[in-house]
Amino acid sequence: MSGLTVIVLRHAKAAHDGGLADWDRPLTARGERNAREAGDLIGRFAPGLILASPSVRTRQTAELLGLDAPIEFERDIYEAYPEELLDLLRRTDSDVETVVLVGHNPGVHQLVLTLTGTAGDHFPPGAFAVIELPGPWPEAAPGEGRLVSTHFP
Repeated sequence: MSGLTVIVLRHAKAAHDGGLADWDRPLTARGERNAREAGDLIGRFAPGLILASPSVRTRQTAELLGLDAPIEFERDIYEAYPEELLDLLRRTDSDVETVVLVGHNPGVHQLVLTLTGTAGDHFPPGAFAVIELPGPWPEAAPGEGRLVSTHFP
């Protein structure tokens, strides 16, 4: 298989409520709008799978994308290093050509840099990068991705 795509998405804008644990922080109204907007843009890539951290804000982001793809919540995405995220992508089923990975900074920003060698100075909430990989998934490696586009809300 060749021509794989990974869309690396940082969760949308979350509330900063001192009474909530980081894990439990929900999206703000703006974050909800940005997640829907991201879904409209990402939908044209027809993803076959969404991998998301199960924290409240990433769960909400993944669900609000409104994509016709199964969502798998992976605990390992929360606080993951880019190498761990890359290992997760390597385990993707060979039938899936496009994956959306919904996670947290700094890991997702660093994953974009690891795969493509470029990532810009910032990766704000709701930002995503579309990256083409030569494939297959088990052979995904640092520096082999091509940055196709980025979106910043």
